[in-house]
Amino acid sequence: MTEHTLSLDEALALSLNVLEKNGFSSEHAGAIARNIWKGQRDECHSHGLYRLLVCTHTLKSGKVSPDARPKVHDAAPGLVRVDAKGAYSLLSFETGLPILAEKARKQGIAALAINHCYHFSALWPEVEAIAAQGLVGLALTPSHSWVAPFGGTKGVFGTNPLAFAWPRPGQNPFVFDFATSAAARGEIELHRRAGKAIPEGWAVDTEGHPTTDPTEAMNGAMLTFGGHKGSALSAMIELMAGPLIGDLLSLESQAFDEGAGATPYHGELVIAIDPQVFMGPSADLHSARAEKLFEAIVDQGARLPSQRRYEARARSEASGTVSIPKQLYRDILTLLD
Repeated sequence: MTEHTLSLDEALALSLNVLEKNGFSSEHAGAIARNIWKGQRDECHSHGLYRLLVCTHTLKSGKVSPDARPKVHDAAPGLVRVDAKGAYSLLSFETGLPILAEKARKQGIAALAINHCYHFSALWPEVEAIAAQGLVGLALTPSHSWVAPFGGTKGVFGTNPLAFAWPRPGQNPFVFDFATSAAARGEIELHRRAGKAIPEGWAVDTEGHPTTDPTEAMNGAMLTFGGHKGSALSAMIELMAGPLIGDLLSLESQAFDEGAGATPYHGELVIAIDPQVFMGPSADLHSARAEKLFEAIVDQGARLPSQRRYEARARSEASGTVSIPKQLYRDILTLLD
């Protein structure tokens, strides 16, 4: 067997142990471990236990604070800022979420700007947490300048993910979360670790030629999805989660890294909308209309975004286990030495 199986409890305990052993405070370790655990539970392998290697490397590079306390600033009736002060974003998000939700219910819409943070995680856990509050959620963030614009061959954009969640009564929310690059950076790294070629259209090499070699891709530039459409969306995310909130572009994050190979350093913009306020007295009617849209999709055999992930979650919860490659498990255990 090439896989190592852990119980869900073991996976969370391993994450906490590795993070605390390597110097993260208990609060940061808890926030990071919960996010990693969710990724592994949902079989999002590029954002699961593999990320323990990334987090500890970034800490050892001296680039991330292991214990900075988030600082909250009530910036406006519809805006809360949380300064991560050079730490990972996840504790800042958990700190700011209750305030964001309260503001959204009062104003109908509100934004959370997380500044000066390192960000490695998927965004769906964040928008799912917003949907759990009965709110519509939107999240976006830049990264390092790994991705070439449409028609170019040199990195300008980050992988620049965009995530959205719509709460649904009595069932999982409608959620999508995708990079505006053709694939997540972590997916290319997992292909490299497994000795597998990447699909065509994901990247170019250092000379700007298409490549299926993951190492060449990591040294060259990734590509946006959908050509000029993904490129435009990526530029929008750079602007909204960069200059708009007073934080770094992906190009600036890459320069700040100074070759350390650490997790990207920048900001994150999270928006919450209260459908009850927007829909008014007819909220139940309009929610039912939304459900008809979802029915029209699935009734013809199409899938909703995140359906595979929810199915993976159900499998993991039913079995009480997750599995990762044995080599990855051995690599993680070395972090406890």
